[in-house]
Amino acid sequence: MTEFKKIPKVICLFGMPGAGKGTVGILLSEKLNYYYFETSKILEEAFLNQKNKVYVIEGEKYSLSNEKKLWLEGKLCSPPFVTFLVKEKIKQLKKEGKNLILSGSPRTIFEAERILPLIEKLYGKEKILVLFLKITEKETLFRNSHRRICELLRHPILYLKDNKNLKYCPLDGSRLVKRKGLDDPKTIKKRIEEFYEKTFPLLDFFKKRKIKIVEIDACPPPVKVFESVLKALLI
Repeated sequence: MTEFKKIPKVICLFGMPGAGKGTVGILLSEKLNYYYFETSKILEEAFLNQKNKVYVIEGEKYSLSNEKKLWLEGKLCSPPFVTFLVKEKIKQLKKEGKNLILSGSPRTIFEAERILPLIEKLYGKEKILVLFLKITEKETLFRNSHRRICELLRHPILYLKDNKNLKYCPLDGSRLVKRKGLDDPKTIKKRIEEFYEKTFPLLDFFKKRKIKIVEIDACPPPVKVFESVLKALLI
């Protein structure tokens, strides 16, 4: 495998819903042999496997059923709840000696104030890079409304004219489905509003902590975007 001596140990993928964080994250994880840390999947697993659990975090109670309701409405889950799950997973992965590609975490200033210091402590500030995948609102509305994933491993399947009638995942053979409730136009617009209100301010937070940020035009086809990402990483 090619050795990337200058590659950071933690790569944070930042951008609007539909910017291609999932696609870039999966491709990078395969290219670099990094662990693809997708916050949405961690939440999905928690909602699927522990339906009635209540977490006590910083003295407050967080019901899994209430958090799932927020998630299905396109709203961000409670930051303390998300932060707890993410931090526990990061500590586990560091013990296993794995480098990370973070997709969708941190999502708020609250989360960043608690998660980033942990990552800096475990991996080193100079080993962290933020890739800002920039995309227009028009493009994200189109991509999300046409998005499909597979039932088994939740691989994201890009919408193309050649595969619009595809029914089964080419990677694992499971049925392709739409994310119920999450990818309808009303919910997508809500997620975009949430991004600008709660997530976009993180750029200033990263800059103040002197975390390196690289902007990538994420509107072209995935192969072109990934070429830009690799070029940026190898500088």
